[in-house]
Amino acid sequence: MKVRLLDIAHARSGDKGDTANVGVIALEPKWYPVLDRYLTLDRVTQHFKGVITGPIERYELPNLRALNFLLHGALDGGGTLSLKTDAQGKVFSTAMLRMVLDVPDDEAKAAQLPGVKTWPAYSRSPKE
Repeated sequence: MKVRLLDIAHARSGDKGDTANVGVIALEPKWYPVLDRYLTLDRVTQHFKGVITGPIERYELPNLRALNFLLHGALDGGGTLSLKTDAQGKVFSTAMLRMVLDVPDDEAKAAQLPGVKTWPAYSRSPKE
């Protein structure tokens, strides 16, 4: 089943220098294991391919039912150096929530996840 991240989580982002920070928090406690399993470092790296120039780090915060990602090289030098429209990284949480996760049907049903029928605009990377 395809599941929009927007439907099962909310996110906050900010910056420090040239690194954007994105926290993704499950909307329901029962949805955190889905985030933990399917919002992988590889999946996030692929989603932001061509948008950031550095590596990505992932941190698990199970007590908060959240994941935190550091996107290095995301801000073209940071707020005072960058000519980017959003040099503080606020848009990265919105870009992250545009992701669509592929969750096996049985697992999606067990977690009572909301499904996606057709949302092509949400399957694009932030660069498109």
